[in-house]
Amino acid sequence: MNKKIFNAIWIVAIVVFLSSLIFILGVSYDYFSKLQMRQLKVETELAVQGVNMSGQKYLDTLETKEYRVTWVDANGKVLYDTKADKAKMENHFEREEIKEALDKGYGESVRYSSTLAEKQLYSAMKLDNGSVLRLSIVQMAIWTLFVDFAQPICIVMLIALILSIVLASRISKMIIEPINNINLDNPMEHVNEEKYEEVAPLLKRIHYQQEQLKKDKEEIHKASLIRQEFSANVSHELKSPLHAISGYAELLENGMVKAKDIKPFATKIRIEASRMTTLVEDIIHLTKLDEGGAEQVWEECDIYKIAENALDSLISFADEKHVNMELKGESTTMYGVSKLLYSVIYNLCDNAIKYNVENGRVTVFVESLEDAIILRFKDTGVGIPDDAKGRIFERFYRVDKSRSKEVGGTGLGLSIVKHAVLLHKGDIKVTGKYGEGTEFEVRFPK
Repeated sequence: MNKKIFNAIWIVAIVVFLSSLIFILGVSYDYFSKLQMRQLKVETELAVQGVNMSGQKYLDTLETKEYRVTWVDANGKVLYDTKADKAKMENHFEREEIKEALDKGYGESVRYSSTLAEKQLYSAMKLDNGSVLRLSIVQMAIWTLFVDFAQPICIVMLIALILSIVLASRISKMIIEPINNINLDNPMEHVNEEKYEEVAPLLKRIHYQQEQLKKDKEEIHKASLIRQEFSANVSHELKSPLHAISGYAELLENGMVKAKDIKPFATKIRIEASRMTTLVEDIIHLTKLDEGGAEQVWEECDIYKIAENALDSLISFADEKHVNMELKGESTTMYGVSKLLYSVIYNLCDNAIKYNVENGRVTVFVESLEDAIILRFKDTGVGIPDDAKGRIFERFYRVDKSRSKEVGGTGLGLSIVKHAVLLHKGDIKVTGKYGEGTEFEVRFPK
């Protein structure tokens, strides 16, 4: 980077110098051309005085190495010329400087001479007898001016080149050194320093990106721990029913089970297999939610109707547990995934029934507010301790492991609920006192 800045600075310096040199030469060329014309006018005035006094005799004695002298009458006929045969020259009446001199007494012009094949400066002045005397000189070429100034120009260019390289080297070091000294681990410490004023936005950007990387690293680490814990929990949850099924099957295979006990053993095998099936289905469901629910179908859903269907599916289970269920509220629609909304209501009601008391009650409220749809689940069950409320949505977390084993379940229900609610950009919170029941509130924004 230092080399690039160095090259850029000295190249720009040389380009600016050359541009300035060209401009100066242009201005100088214009100045010297005007000066040449003024000198030509003075020479013309002197020559006119001589001709007025002595006529052509003066012209014959005049040395005109640099100048061309032409004398024409009032009609434009050439009477005398120092560079060409007057007899062969065309009438000059239409020449710009001649016409102007005849009209105003003096005229001048700059043009290409067809006679001499050169660009000429012309100065013409009217004589006392009405004729016109004209002097001309070859206009100085720009390259001639450059040649005349070649030596000082070369010296100045050499000095400019050396200065450009020296300054470019120093400036590039001054620019790069503070950048090289930036503490990338803590770039914000330089923000208020004067020499870093121009790069303050960059330092803030670096700091922001570092913070984001730290958060991402923490999230990745956290996700890795969750996956490890999840894999361990899945293995543990599958191990128990597999051991049970394997043990029962081995007893049956070895003929160690009496005929009357075969059916109970088969029932136990079926229950454990069903438990494994439910666990696998919940894991697949949760995995799809982790992937953002990309395969889900979004549509307008009647949340009250979905709640009715979920409660109807749990009637037999509630009767078995001697728990009464009640749905209150009104029909209201929201944009979402009906299967996920059903799983939210089903899982919360299923838990409310499992952890309820004999002749307990589960009440579901559906409420439509101006900016949100509210679902409330209130039960008369055993409740959740305060220290466990922050963890109940973790995968495989159980408040009372011994009771959880009795009532069944995979330990993934509330985790599925949490993911489904978040997918709908909603939130869920839990309240209630331990031993007096639990209340969940789900809020979906409209």
